[in-house]
Amino acid sequence: MTHHGNRGTDAPAQRVLVVEDEPTIARAVADRLAAEGFAVATAADGPAAVERARDWRPDLIVLDVMLPGFDGLEVCRRVQADRPVPVLMLTARDDETDLLVGLGVGADDYVTKPFSMRELVARIRAVLRRVERPAPEPEPRGDGGPAGGARRAEPLRVGDLEIDPEARRVRRDGREVHLTPIEFDLLACLVRNRGTVLTRAVLLEQVWDWTDASGTRVVDSHVKALRRKLGQGLIRTVHGVGYGLEDAT
Repeated sequence: MTHHGNRGTDAPAQRVLVVEDEPTIARAVADRLAAEGFAVATAADGPAAVERARDWRPDLIVLDVMLPGFDGLEVCRRVQADRPVPVLMLTARDDETDLLVGLGVGADDYVTKPFSMRELVARIRAVLRRVERPAPEPEPRGDGGPAGGARRAEPLRVGDLEIDPEARRVRRDGREVHLTPIEFDLLACLVRNRGTVLTRAVLLEQVWDWTDASGTRVVDSHVKALRRKLGQGLIRTVHGVGYGLEDAT
């Protein structure tokens, strides 16, 4: 089923695929997103979700964890293997393991049931804003030549970690480390602010484009995912404050 939102402009509506096996929730989410101007399609099980994502090519997927056929984590794995697409997971289980696995297979954010439609729409818009951020303007050449000849940005380095901000790639000790888009943005933010402890509210604003502190658990879960991939000693927790990057050598 597909709903077509009314944006009131000539711009094409952004496509959101809602994957939810509870008909009441699926219908309510689809109707609200259509009213917000999105084009919406729905799927009620794992295999249908993968097929719909491949054929319809949504801009974002709202994905329930618990699904018939195979679960949302497997849907996320298969969809991300086909092409990168932002994923916001819905979970009825406030379970850290589920959240870490979801983030590890490519989810960008999550919302725990029960949720308000206002919160869901805000999270969706925040993820889409982050994905749509324009690339930084190239710096002028030092010899006064045209900006088009600007030098490539130098990789950021912390110990044996190398972050390429243009290619959005991370290597540790020469080996590439796969990060989700939001994990990369979080790591890059911490690296750029090395030596400074950033509060969760600041990270939410700079990485997720949130203007309130309602998602501090999201920050904690993504930090844990980064530690799992990059080692426990890189990101330091300052209890009651936030996170900082250790200047590893």
